[in-house]
Amino acid sequence: MWERIREMIRKELRQTLREPRMRAMLIMPPLMQLLIFGFAVNLDVEHAKLAWMDQDNTVESRELLDEFTGSGRFTVVRQVAHEEDTQHVLDSSMVDGVVRIQPGFAADLARGRAAAVQVLVDGSNSNTANLVSAQCTEVISRFSAKKLVELQRQKMVGRAVDGPLRAALPNLVAEPRVWFNPELKSRNYFVPGVLVNIIMLVTLTLTSMAIVGEKEVGTMEQLMVTPIRPIELIIGKTLPFAAIGLVQLVLVTVVALLVFQVPLHGSPLLLVFSSIFFIECTLGMGLFISTISDTHQQAMMTTLFVFQPAFMLSGFSFPIRNMPQVVQWITYINPMRYFMEVVRGIFLKGVGLEVLWPQILMLAILGTSILGLSVLRFHKRLD
Repeated sequence: MWERIREMIRKELRQTLREPRMRAMLIMPPLMQLLIFGFAVNLDVEHAKLAWMDQDNTVESRELLDEFTGSGRFTVVRQVAHEEDTQHVLDSSMVDGVVRIQPGFAADLARGRAAAVQVLVDGSNSNTANLVSAQCTEVISRFSAKKLVELQRQKMVGRAVDGPLRAALPNLVAEPRVWFNPELKSRNYFVPGVLVNIIMLVTLTLTSMAIVGEKEVGTMEQLMVTPIRPIELIIGKTLPFAAIGLVQLVLVTVVALLVFQVPLHGSPLLLVFSSIFFIECTLGMGLFISTISDTHQQAMMTTLFVFQPAFMLSGFSFPIRNMPQVVQWITYINPMRYFMEVVRGIFLKGVGLEVLWPQILMLAILGTSILGLSVLRFHKRLD
């Protein structure tokens, strides 16, 4: 038995590496996804372009301008004077936002009253708009806190001269700390997710296309008249792709660490252990696709039909908690959801089995169920 399985694995590896379409599946999808999500897809806003509208023209308003330009996050590319100019620079997407200093800004600061600063943000890209708005608010709050301290000092000096000195008003300063991704790099968030996509796409496609290939060239009938049994055929067909999936896991992890500088805070062994159950799920799905497809084209179209919804509902780009409740229920049968949480938990948070065991358990349950049902269906088709 084991000798027949070994020969089947050897034959499958030779056929896979010799087939041009199979070689392309091993190289092109991982390479393209890594390049796109590692270099091209970047949701960070490091240097936002601003237009400045100063209707106060005082020393204080120019100090606020210096706060913006000195923060290293903003570049003031236009000075606007009228509402029409503001409308034009936002409509033409010349800037990400416009900061408008209202008349009486310096006078309100001197009297200790609320001084209004209007920030107009281009909301066509909601992610950029949120980041630019938050960064502008941070700069304005820092400037406000500094002016408040100066005003308190002036009052304290005046009271020391004119009368008894009272305690200064307490000043509360929020100091946020970001865990797991302190620099808020989108690359650290996306690249571990690419690992899940690559394993899913490669193992799912290779498994479905390899078995369908036997039907297309007519060698499936030849295999059935040999002494090899159906279970041996299934093991010999799927184990090579499981090994390829693990190799892809190692390669993408090494590239993520060395090229993209993505941190790996957790256990690599736990990453490999959990990926085995995920690969079990993808092999079962590929095996099922092979039972309902007769040509490479049918297998490819069915694979894309399965992969795209699983990818969109995995939490790769969009948080599952923001989806409608019915859609959230559907994600519970999506293996990518659980492996996405495991991979990001290991890479970014460094958590272990004591935290990730529910996700790994669900992967084991789904993998056993999907692969078991697919094997039964495949076995029935062969009989």
